[in-house]
Amino acid sequence: MNIPNDLLFAQTHEWVRHGDDGQYWVGISNHAQEALGDILFLKLPELGASLKQGQTCATIESLKAASDIHAPISGIISEINVAAVEKPESINTQPYDVWLFKIQTKDEALSVNELALLQSPDQYETGVSG
Repeated sequence: MNIPNDLLFAQTHEWVRHGDDGQYWVGISNHAQEALGDILFLKLPELGASLKQGQTCATIESLKAASDIHAPISGIISEINVAAVEKPESINTQPYDVWLFKIQTKDEALSVNELALLQSPDQYETGVSG
């Protein structure tokens, strides 16, 4: 599967995209959804929750296992994807199109530093295939 060039990846397999709306959109990688198998359930963070980079903030469950989802950057949860909660299996077919939640950063300078810690699509793909 081709990874979109506008994504950055955490080592815990979450992706982040800077959206046209100025917020950061978060989802999970194709590698993560393949490892999980058929996704059955999502528990996403509460609106308004304040998160730090790397903090566990959500849970995704499949036939195989339950797995934590971590915040790839710090900020406030500004939106959750209700459609993904209602139809979590859509992540299996479109992992780079189905976002889970959006983060609004409090400090743009901090965001730049945190984004620098994430992996490019090439770095991520090399890491998961090697």
